[in-house]
Amino acid sequence: MKQFLLYLSVSIFSIFVGSQITEGVLLVPYWQSLSSAEFYAYYNEFGPSIGRFYTILTIVAAIIPIVISIYCKSINSNGFKFALVSAFFAMLFVSSFYIYFKDANELFYQLALNEVDLKNELVLWSNWHWGRVFIECLSLIFLILALVKIQTGGKS
Repeated sequence: MKQFLLYLSVSIFSIFVGSQITEGVLLVPYWQSLSSAEFYAYYNEFGPSIGRFYTILTIVAAIIPIVISIYCKSINSNGFKFALVSAFFAMLFVSSFYIYFKDANELFYQLALNEVDLKNELVLWSNWHWGRVFIECLSLIFLILALVKIQTGGKS
């Protein structure tokens, strides 16, 4: 059962990272190809459901390294340090929402940007997004390292 839960944790986190890569590869370039009127129409129709999807997935993904850190500490595993680093990166990718994405997304809902400003904002949004994906990948790598330590029975 323990092994199943560990694999499930990595699987869920990997699905999260994969969904973020998909957003960056498919959605963002599509958004950038639209005129401002088309983008705002699209975003007002689909933005709320996209937001709900990513909110739930992000929260679940961010909780995983925290729970694994607590578990590693409770069993005195050498994986604790890796899990803690993974949890740190998880807090970073969550905080990026509050640092940048929350306000940028709100600008999209408010139809606040003209054509040129929207194109520039979507480039900035894409850059922030890929930075966040990099941090998420680091979190996943350290999560996997923690789980390898748990599996091999490494004790502190």
